[in-house]
Amino acid sequence: MSLTFDKLSRLSSGLQVDISTLFNGDATANHPHGASGRRSIAHAGEGKAIETKNYSHVYPAWELLNKRIIPIVAEPHARSLEEFGELIRHPGEEYAFVLEGEVELHTSLYAPVHLKAGDSIYFDSGMGHAYIAASDGPCRILSICSAPERELIAATDGRPRAETTGGATRKRRPPQKG
Repeated sequence: MSLTFDKLSRLSSGLQVDISTLFNGDATANHPHGASGRRSIAHAGEGKAIETKNYSHVYPAWELLNKRIIPIVAEPHARSLEEFGELIRHPGEEYAFVLEGEVELHTSLYAPVHLKAGDSIYFDSGMGHAYIAASDGPCRILSICSAPERELIAATDGRPRAETTGGATRKRRPPQKG
């Protein structure tokens, strides 16, 4: 039985492993210091964009599977905790750096913290949390998470409304079976 590239691609995606792992096993095993040579370059405006009720997300390096960290550029939409709704939770830890504007980070265990451009915070993302836009104009955060990407997407609302790749917007298609 022979597999097509499309079937191998879907299989690697379903298993959450890099497609090269299906052929080479552990890609870091044959390299000194565990270096595999993977890299991903995302130019301005490129990445997998996901729109949710509370955030506009761009996932740079979206094509790399099995990343140990997930970088996300997020723009919060909500201007109050009431507008945001239920706090989100996901496995792992999160580091956030405010790129533009000001945000308030609300959590289930601590008082809200106000962060300005250049400020950062590191926290356990299993704790309920929400980024709230706290200034006029755009607010953008670089967030680096240690949870699997699919769990991060599911935690935000589980139903991405649109995706953008390399600047082109398209409606997300449901996964194909087979």
